[in-house]
Amino acid sequence: MIIKTHKSIPSSEITEQSVFNQRRQIIKAMLAMGLTGSGAYSRIVDANDTKWQGISKGYQPKAPLTATPSDIVKNHTNYYEFSFNKSDSTSLAQVLPTDPWSVEITGEVEKPGVYHLEDLLSQQSLQEYIYRFRCVEAWSMVVPWVGFSLANLLKTVKPLSSARFVKFTTLFDPSHMPNQKDNNMLQWPYVEGLRIDEAMHPLTILATGMYGEALPKQNGAPLRLVVPWKYGFKSIKAIVKIELVKNPPLSSWSKSGPGEYGFYANVNPEVPHPRWSQSSERVLGAGFFTPRRKTELFNGYAEEVASLYSDMDLRHFF
Repeated sequence: MIIKTHKSIPSSEITEQSVFNQRRQIIKAMLAMGLTGSGAYSRIVDANDTKWQGISKGYQPKAPLTATPSDIVKNHTNYYEFSFNKSDSTSLAQVLPTDPWSVEITGEVEKPGVYHLEDLLSQQSLQEYIYRFRCVEAWSMVVPWVGFSLANLLKTVKPLSSARFVKFTTLFDPSHMPNQKDNNMLQWPYVEGLRIDEAMHPLTILATGMYGEALPKQNGAPLRLVVPWKYGFKSIKAIVKIELVKNPPLSSWSKSGPGEYGFYANVNPEVPHPRWSQSSERVLGAGFFTPRRKTELFNGYAEEVASLYSDMDLRHFF
Protein backbone atom coordinates (compact mmCIF):
# COMPACT_ATOMS: atom_id res chain seq x y z
CA MET A 1 0.00 0.00 0.00
CA ILE A 2 1.23 3.47 -0.83
CA ILE A 3 0.60 6.27 1.64
CA LYS A 4 0.19 9.90 0.72
CA THR A 5 0.56 12.93 2.88
CA HIS A 6 -2.43 14.97 3.94
CA LYS A 7 -1.34 18.15 2.22
CA SER A 8 0.85 19.16 -0.66
CA ILE A 9 4.06 21.16 -0.64
CA PRO A 10 3.26 24.58 -2.13
CA SER A 11 5.55 25.66 -4.93
CA SER A 12 6.37 28.80 -2.97
CA GLU A 13 8.09 26.67 -0.32
CA ILE A 14 10.29 24.59 -2.58
CA THR A 15 12.78 25.15 -5.32
CA GLU A 16 12.22 24.95 -9.06
CA GLN A 17 13.60 21.81 -10.68
CA SER A 18 13.49 22.14 -14.46
CA VAL A 19 15.28 18.91 -15.17
CA PHE A 20 12.92 17.05 -12.87
CA ASN A 21 9.94 17.57 -15.18
CA GLN A 22 11.12 14.81 -17.52
CA ARG A 23 11.78 12.00 -15.06
CA ARG A 24 12.92 8.61 -16.10
CA GLN A 25 11.04 5.66 -14.78
CA ILE A 26 12.41 4.43 -11.50
CA ILE A 27 12.56 0.88 -12.66
CA LYS A 28 14.91 1.84 -15.49
CA ALA A 29 17.46 3.08 -12.99
CA MET A 30 17.09 -0.01 -10.87
CA LEU A 31 17.53 -2.28 -13.85
CA ALA A 32 20.77 -0.49 -14.57
CA MET A 33 21.90 -1.45 -11.07
CA GLY A 34 20.63 -4.98 -11.46
CA LEU A 35 18.38 -4.35 -8.46
CA THR A 36 14.87 -4.47 -9.84
CA GLY A 37 11.83 -4.80 -7.64
CA SER A 38 8.38 -5.88 -8.77
CA GLY A 39 8.12 -2.95 -11.17
CA ALA A 40 5.41 -1.00 -9.38
CA TYR A 41 5.92 2.72 -9.95
CA SER A 42 3.79 5.59 -8.83
CA ARG A 43 3.90 8.81 -6.88
CA ILE A 44 2.60 9.20 -3.38
CA VAL A 45 1.41 12.80 -3.10
CA ASP A 46 -1.93 14.08 -4.33
CA ALA A 47 -2.03 17.87 -4.08
CA ASN A 48 -5.84 17.92 -3.87
CA ASP A 49 -6.36 15.15 -1.34
CA THR A 50 -6.81 15.93 2.35
CA LYS A 51 -6.04 12.50 3.77
CA TRP A 52 -3.71 9.65 2.99
CA GLN A 53 -5.07 6.42 1.62
CA GLY A 54 -4.10 3.47 -0.54
CA ILE A 55 -3.68 4.26 -4.21
CA SER A 56 -3.30 1.97 -7.18
CA LYS A 57 -0.32 1.39 -9.42
CA GLY A 58 0.25 4.16 -11.93
CA TYR A 59 -1.43 6.89 -9.90
CA GLN A 60 -0.25 10.42 -10.73
CA PRO A 61 -0.96 13.52 -8.63
CA LYS A 62 -3.23 16.10 -10.18
CA ALA A 63 -0.73 18.84 -9.39
CA PRO A 64 2.80 17.48 -9.85
CA LEU A 65 5.29 18.71 -7.28
CA THR A 66 8.67 20.18 -8.03
CA ALA A 67 11.70 19.35 -5.92
CA THR A 68 14.96 20.87 -4.83
CA PRO A 69 17.40 20.80 -7.76
CA SER A 70 19.15 17.45 -7.82
CA ASP A 71 22.61 19.01 -8.05
CA ILE A 72 22.03 20.71 -4.69
CA VAL A 73 20.83 17.50 -3.04
CA LYS A 74 23.77 15.57 -4.46
CA ASN A 75 26.34 18.13 -3.32
CA HIS A 76 25.02 19.21 0.08
CA THR A 77 25.34 16.22 2.37
CA ASN A 78 26.39 15.53 5.93
CA TYR A 79 28.37 12.33 5.56
CA TYR A 80 30.90 12.53 8.34
CA GLU A 81 32.40 9.14 7.55
CA PHE A 82 34.06 10.96 4.65
CA SER A 83 34.29 14.65 5.50
CA PHE A 84 32.92 17.52 7.56
CA ASN A 85 32.61 19.53 4.36
CA LYS A 86 29.19 19.15 2.75
CA SER A 87 30.51 19.10 -0.80
CA ASP A 88 33.69 17.03 -0.37
CA SER A 89 31.74 13.83 0.23
CA THR A 90 30.51 13.95 -3.35
CA SER A 91 33.96 13.07 -4.64
CA LEU A 92 35.30 11.15 -1.64
CA ALA A 93 32.39 8.72 -1.54
CA GLN A 94 32.90 7.53 -5.09
CA VAL A 95 35.58 5.06 -3.97
CA LEU A 96 33.14 3.25 -1.68
CA PRO A 97 32.36 -0.28 -2.95
CA THR A 98 28.58 -0.77 -2.97
CA ASP A 99 28.21 -3.86 -5.14
CA PRO A 100 27.76 -6.52 -3.92
CA TRP A 101 25.97 -5.43 -0.75
CA SER A 102 24.41 -7.45 2.05
CA VAL A 103 22.29 -6.55 5.04
CA GLU A 104 22.27 -8.55 8.26
CA ILE A 105 18.87 -8.68 9.93
CA THR A 106 19.04 -10.08 13.43
CA GLY A 107 17.80 -9.85 16.99
CA GLU A 108 14.20 -10.39 18.07
CA VAL A 109 13.00 -11.96 14.81
CA GLU A 110 11.95 -15.42 13.68
CA LYS A 111 13.99 -15.32 10.48
CA PRO A 112 17.40 -13.74 11.16
CA GLY A 113 20.00 -13.90 8.44
CA VAL A 114 22.34 -12.12 6.06
CA TYR A 115 20.45 -11.06 2.95
CA HIS A 116 21.85 -9.94 -0.37
CA LEU A 117 20.40 -6.56 -1.31
CA GLU A 118 19.20 -7.77 -4.69
CA ASP A 119 17.25 -10.54 -2.97
CA LEU A 120 15.63 -8.07 -0.60
CA LEU A 121 14.68 -5.75 -3.44
CA SER A 122 13.25 -8.57 -5.51
CA GLN A 123 10.53 -8.88 -2.86
CA GLN A 124 9.66 -5.16 -2.77
CA SER A 125 7.69 -2.74 -4.92
CA LEU A 126 9.84 0.31 -5.55
CA GLN A 127 7.90 3.57 -5.28
CA GLU A 128 8.55 7.28 -5.37
CA TYR A 129 8.08 9.27 -2.15
CA ILE A 130 8.27 13.05 -2.32
CA TYR A 131 9.23 14.19 1.17
CA ARG A 132 10.39 17.29 2.92
CA PHE A 133 13.85 16.79 4.43
CA ARG A 134 14.72 18.93 7.46
CA CYS A 135 18.22 19.04 8.93
CA VAL A 136 18.90 19.77 12.59
CA GLU A 137 21.17 22.55 11.27
CA ALA A 138 17.96 24.41 10.26
CA TRP A 139 18.10 23.99 6.48
CA SER A 140 15.62 22.06 4.40
CA MET A 141 15.01 20.59 0.96
CA VAL A 142 12.44 18.49 -0.87
CA VAL A 143 13.60 15.14 -2.25
CA PRO A 144 11.82 12.59 -4.48
CA TRP A 145 13.13 9.37 -3.00
CA VAL A 146 12.92 5.94 -4.59
CA GLY A 147 12.37 3.13 -2.13
CA PHE A 148 10.02 0.86 -0.25
CA SER A 149 8.31 0.59 3.10
CA LEU A 150 10.56 -0.47 5.95
CA ALA A 151 7.54 -2.20 7.48
CA ASN A 152 7.27 -4.49 4.47
CA LEU A 153 10.85 -5.62 4.95
CA LEU A 154 10.49 -6.16 8.69
CA LYS A 155 7.36 -8.23 8.20
CA THR A 156 9.30 -10.69 6.03
CA VAL A 157 11.61 -11.55 8.96
CA LYS A 158 8.67 -11.81 11.41
CA PRO A 159 9.47 -9.66 14.45
CA LEU A 160 8.85 -11.26 17.84
CA SER A 161 6.55 -9.61 20.37
CA SER A 162 9.68 -8.74 22.36
CA ALA A 163 10.95 -6.45 19.57
CA ARG A 164 10.35 -2.90 20.77
CA PHE A 165 13.05 -0.97 18.92
CA VAL A 166 14.98 -1.19 15.65
CA LYS A 167 18.71 -0.52 15.60
CA PHE A 168 20.48 0.40 12.35
CA THR A 169 24.23 0.24 11.75
CA THR A 170 26.15 1.72 8.86
CA LEU A 171 29.19 0.30 7.08
CA PHE A 172 32.51 0.38 8.92
CA ASP A 173 35.25 0.69 6.31
CA PRO A 174 38.09 3.03 7.33
CA SER A 175 40.03 2.18 4.17
CA HIS A 176 37.35 3.91 2.09
CA MET A 177 35.75 6.15 4.75
CA PRO A 178 38.74 8.20 6.00
CA ASN A 179 37.00 9.98 8.88
CA GLN A 180 36.23 6.64 10.52
CA LYS A 181 39.98 6.39 11.02
CA ASP A 182 40.87 10.02 11.76
CA ASN A 183 37.78 11.56 13.42
CA ASN A 184 36.93 10.98 17.06
CA MET A 185 33.85 13.22 17.22
CA LEU A 186 31.64 10.18 16.71
CA GLN A 187 32.23 6.55 17.54
CA TRP A 188 32.11 4.34 14.48
CA PRO A 189 30.27 2.66 12.96
CA TYR A 190 27.37 5.10 12.90
CA VAL A 191 24.29 3.83 14.75
CA GLU A 192 20.69 5.02 14.72
CA GLY A 193 17.42 3.70 16.06
CA LEU A 194 13.65 3.90 15.96
CA ARG A 195 10.86 2.69 18.15
CA ILE A 196 9.12 -0.28 16.54
CA ASP A 197 5.92 1.66 15.83
CA GLU A 198 7.95 4.42 14.16
CA ALA A 199 9.75 1.84 12.05
CA MET A 200 6.47 0.23 11.01
CA HIS A 201 4.81 3.53 10.12
CA PRO A 202 3.88 3.77 6.40
CA LEU A 203 5.88 6.98 5.92
CA THR A 204 9.14 5.32 7.02
CA ILE A 205 11.06 3.99 4.03
CA LEU A 206 14.34 2.49 2.95
CA ALA A 207 15.62 4.43 -0.04
CA THR A 208 17.62 2.97 -2.93
CA GLY A 209 17.36 5.94 -5.27
CA MET A 210 16.22 9.50 -5.83
CA TYR A 211 15.13 11.63 -8.79
CA GLY A 212 14.26 8.45 -10.66
CA GLU A 213 17.85 7.23 -10.54
CA ALA A 214 19.98 4.97 -8.39
CA LEU A 215 20.96 6.55 -5.08
CA PRO A 216 24.32 8.38 -5.35
CA LYS A 217 27.03 7.14 -3.05
CA GLN A 218 27.31 10.47 -1.23
CA ASN A 219 23.60 10.31 -0.45
CA GLY A 220 23.85 6.93 1.25
CA ALA A 221 23.96 4.29 -1.48
CA PRO A 222 23.01 1.62 -1.77
CA LEU A 223 20.50 1.65 1.10
CA ARG A 224 19.51 4.39 3.53
CA LEU A 225 16.70 5.13 5.95
CA VAL A 226 14.31 8.06 5.40
CA VAL A 227 12.00 9.19 8.22
CA PRO A 228 10.47 12.46 6.99
CA TRP A 229 9.13 13.80 10.30
CA LYS A 230 12.52 13.57 12.02
CA TYR A 231 15.73 15.56 11.65
CA GLY A 232 17.98 14.28 8.91
CA PHE A 233 20.63 12.69 11.11
CA LYS A 234 18.13 9.93 11.91
CA SER A 235 18.14 8.86 8.25
CA ILE A 236 21.22 6.66 8.47
CA LYS A 237 23.17 5.92 5.28
CA ALA A 238 24.87 2.79 3.87
CA ILE A 239 23.01 0.37 6.13
CA VAL A 240 24.63 -3.03 6.68
CA LYS A 241 22.77 -4.22 9.77
CA ILE A 242 19.20 -4.00 11.05
CA GLU A 243 18.66 -5.38 14.54
CA LEU A 244 15.35 -5.68 16.36
CA VAL A 245 15.96 -5.22 20.06
CA LYS A 246 14.15 -5.04 23.39
CA ASN A 247 15.74 -1.82 24.66
CA PRO A 248 16.33 1.56 23.00
CA PRO A 249 19.68 1.60 21.19
CA LEU A 250 22.14 4.38 21.95
CA SER A 251 22.42 6.30 18.70
CA SER A 252 25.70 7.89 17.66
CA TRP A 253 24.69 11.53 17.99
CA SER A 254 22.82 10.93 21.24
CA LYS A 255 25.95 9.35 22.65
CA SER A 256 28.17 12.16 21.38
CA GLY A 257 25.92 15.02 22.52
CA PRO A 258 23.04 13.81 24.69
CA GLY A 259 21.96 17.35 25.52
CA GLU A 260 21.83 18.37 21.87
CA TYR A 261 20.66 15.31 19.91
CA GLY A 262 17.89 13.28 21.46
CA PHE A 263 16.86 9.78 20.49
CA TYR A 264 13.56 10.87 18.95
CA ALA A 265 14.84 13.87 16.95
CA ASN A 266 11.31 14.85 15.92
CA VAL A 267 11.19 18.15 14.06
CA ASN A 268 9.75 20.62 16.57
CA PRO A 269 9.90 24.42 16.17
CA GLU A 270 9.21 24.82 19.91
CA VAL A 271 12.32 22.91 21.01
CA PRO A 272 15.49 24.80 20.07
CA HIS A 273 18.89 23.28 19.66
CA PRO A 274 21.09 24.57 22.52
CA ARG A 275 22.98 26.75 20.03
CA TRP A 276 20.26 27.88 17.60
CA SER A 277 16.53 28.18 17.09
CA GLN A 278 14.51 25.56 15.25
CA SER A 279 11.54 27.88 14.64
CA SER A 280 12.47 28.50 11.00
CA GLU A 281 14.61 26.98 8.27
CA ARG A 282 16.64 28.03 5.25
CA VAL A 283 15.30 26.44 2.08
CA LEU A 284 18.21 25.25 -0.04
CA GLY A 285 18.15 26.61 -3.56
CA ALA A 286 15.92 29.55 -2.67
CA GLY A 287 16.93 33.07 -3.67
CA PHE A 288 19.09 35.23 -1.43
CA PHE A 289 16.16 37.43 -0.46
CA THR A 290 13.72 34.56 0.06
CA PRO A 291 12.38 34.62 3.63
CA ARG A 292 13.13 31.67 5.86
CA ARG A 293 10.40 29.07 6.00
CA LYS A 294 8.50 28.58 9.25
CA THR A 295 9.27 25.13 10.62
CA GLU A 296 6.27 22.86 11.13
CA LEU A 297 5.78 20.37 13.93
CA PHE A 298 6.86 16.93 12.74
CA ASN A 299 8.10 18.64 9.57
CA GLY A 300 4.53 18.99 8.30
CA TYR A 301 3.52 15.38 8.92
CA ALA A 302 1.75 15.93 12.24
CA GLU A 303 -1.60 14.59 11.04
CA GLU A 304 0.02 11.30 10.13
CA VAL A 305 2.38 10.77 13.07
CA ALA A 306 1.32 12.87 16.08
CA SER A 307 -0.66 9.96 17.51
CA LEU A 308 2.60 8.08 18.01
CA TYR A 309 3.56 10.60 20.70
CA SER A 310 0.18 11.53 22.21
CA ASP A 311 1.26 10.55 25.72
CA MET A 312 4.75 12.03 25.57
CA ASP A 313 6.27 15.33 26.62
CA LEU A 314 7.92 16.39 23.36
CA ARG A 315 10.27 18.75 25.17
CA HIS A 316 11.58 15.99 27.39
CA PHE A 317 11.58 13.29 24.70
CA PHE A 318 13.30 15.44 22.07
